[in-house]
Amino acid sequence: MARQKQAAPLQRAPSSEIKDLLTQSPHSHKKQQNGQAQRPVANGSASEKEEHDTTPDAPGLTQLAICVLGIYASFLSWGVLQEAITTVVYPVHPPTAADPEPPTERFTFSIVLNTIQSFFAAITGLLYLFFSTPRGQKVPSIFPTKKILFPLFLVSVSSSLASPFGYASLSHIDYLTFILAKSCKLLPVMFLHLTIFRKRYPLYKYGVVLLVTLGVATFTLHHPGTSKKVAAAAEKNPAGSSGWGIFLLSINLLLDGLTNTTQDHVFTSPKLYTRFTGPQMMVAQNVLSTLLTSSYLLVMPHLSSTGILHAILPIPIPPSTETELTTAISFLSRHPEALKHVLGFAACGAIGQLFIFYTLSRFSSLLLVTVTVTRKMLTMLLSVFWFGHSLSAGQWLGVGLVFGGIGAEALVQRQEKKAKELAKATKQQ
Repeated sequence: MARQKQAAPLQRAPSSEIKDLLTQSPHSHKKQQNGQAQRPVANGSASEKEEHDTTPDAPGLTQLAICVLGIYASFLSWGVLQEAITTVVYPVHPPTAADPEPPTERFTFSIVLNTIQSFFAAITGLLYLFFSTPRGQKVPSIFPTKKILFPLFLVSVSSSLASPFGYASLSHIDYLTFILAKSCKLLPVMFLHLTIFRKRYPLYKYGVVLLVTLGVATFTLHHPGTSKKVAAAAEKNPAGSSGWGIFLLSINLLLDGLTNTTQDHVFTSPKLYTRFTGPQMMVAQNVLSTLLTSSYLLVMPHLSSTGILHAILPIPIPPSTETELTTAISFLSRHPEALKHVLGFAACGAIGQLFIFYTLSRFSSLLLVTVTVTRKMLTMLLSVFWFGHSLSAGQWLGVGLVFGGIGAEALVQRQEKKAKELAKATKQQ
């Protein structure tokens, strides 16, 4: 049954939404009762009150804390399930007397996994949009204008391609290079903001990005688990880094940066793309990503059978990629426990994306990347204090650099806020 529109909705719209609606509708201020223009009230008290009420609420520390905790909690569970999916081995068939130790297999179908996750995220975002819309109002469209289609398509392509390039680079470079590059994700985000969108930052912001990047890299390099993984990777790839691997990893970082900066551009350009919220971006991006990856999985077997792709592409295509969809379905039908892990992984990722896109719409991509880059380090710190482990001098240095940069930024922003409030109070007197 369709929802009926109320004559007088009981919900109170936030002041930020009222201002955005007034900004988007150039004729709204002309529509007055009986077709007459609104008359100014003596002393301007009513107009001042209206202006005060329509001022958008600035995101506060409480909202930031909720976003950070939501991202950490959901993606910590997401990471545990991802490790279970990619590392647990399953016997090809039950043990028998003739074959007591049958061969094993692992889930290695990354595109199928990404497709399931994007589908779950699209459904979750759509449900959130539906139930968060006040009764009597229309559910916001995920494609409100034609202009927004290109940036949304660009975000979907870049986010869908980033992971495969990152995984492919590990076959050609050592693990040390990989983790160092991942620690520097803030740099391509800021670089693309400066070059493509011509965004400028205050001088202290560059120092904060540098301190956080150096801190995360230092902490990660001095973590004992990193040393073991570097040694294991060196045995598999004794030649170390290669130019091709660096190239693939650079594409991965640029695609990640392009995803974040384009999303930020859409959120900060309401006059160009209309007002667009985090859940709208979440649904639109994941719908397009699901269509892209599903099309790839369905079309790839036919293209590979003709031999066209093998002749065009400079690198060989693994046979498992050509029939990934059917092979993955067969694997999951043989191992229902793996299917539970995949569905849990997709659900945690969908919930985490709700917090990510809300953070993007309320804050900025640079802050979001700072949260995600430091997530692993803070997770390690939590395990250290929880289980009573100790940190090396290098790890403490990394912690000091990260929190020193974040603390310095908070201090500068607080001083700037006080200066603005003082200037505003002086102007009103």
